[in-house]
Amino acid sequence: MKILYFTATGNSLYIAKSIGGELYSIPQMVKEDIYEFTNEKIGIVFPLHAWSVPPYIVDFLKKAKFNCEYLFAVVTYGIYSGAVAKHLSDIADEAGFRFSYISRIKMVDNYLPTFDMEKEIAKEPKKKIEQQLEAVKSDITASKEGTLKENFLDKAAMNYMFRRDGKPFSEKRLKVHVVGEGIENYIYVEDSCVQCGVCASVCPVNNIEMDAKNGKISLSDKCFMCFACIHNCPSNAIHIKGEVSNARFRNNHVTLKELIHSNNQM
Repeated sequence: MKILYFTATGNSLYIAKSIGGELYSIPQMVKEDIYEFTNEKIGIVFPLHAWSVPPYIVDFLKKAKFNCEYLFAVVTYGIYSGAVAKHLSDIADEAGFRFSYISRIKMVDNYLPTFDMEKEIAKEPKKKIEQQLEAVKSDITASKEGTLKENFLDKAAMNYMFRRDGKPFSEKRLKVHVVGEGIENYIYVEDSCVQCGVCASVCPVNNIEMDAKNGKISLSDKCFMCFACIHNCPSNAIHIKGEVSNARFRNNHVTLKELIHSNNQM
């Protein structure tokens, strides 16, 4: 079994490791231009963004070719998963493949503009993550077929988050900040930055560089709001406008070294 995953704060990596099999980082595969995968079972594990599949994962799936008998997806999310199964199925239809199984696991929500991380971490035991995980693992072991049951309201919520051109609201909002305000005015760096390079190392799209001139970091326009840089900054120097608190999150089953390996090791 092969598991392709993307992770920013470790939630999806923990799920991928727990399911088992050979792990392949999607950012590494993209950087190495590898899009064809062969195995009896292949899985995709990633976090939900704005009730939908992140644009980065959408682009990867549209280019990917899966040679397998059983293709599954497990989505990690915090509060509400919308109609992510329909979104995934639509992407698969367009790309010419089919998911045998789509499921989800409710975990700590790390979306900084909305949630206080201290409060979200305190809620973690109530989410019974291990029980959810065991159920999903059992389904995959048994090669269970099926996807999430989603109703009209779930699909309406997903449609609300999309523009007429089919791109998610999260991407629309990001383009406003990147093209309009400039990403450097949306994600900003305080003087406590010591240029340790961790942010650049965990960024999956090589969007961050050290700027020796001003002693801080330089942000480009490839950001898709995964917040890996913010959550993993050892100095807590990177912030986003509108964040609820200064608290940060990393899954306690995953190390910083693993995140760096996942997102930026060639």
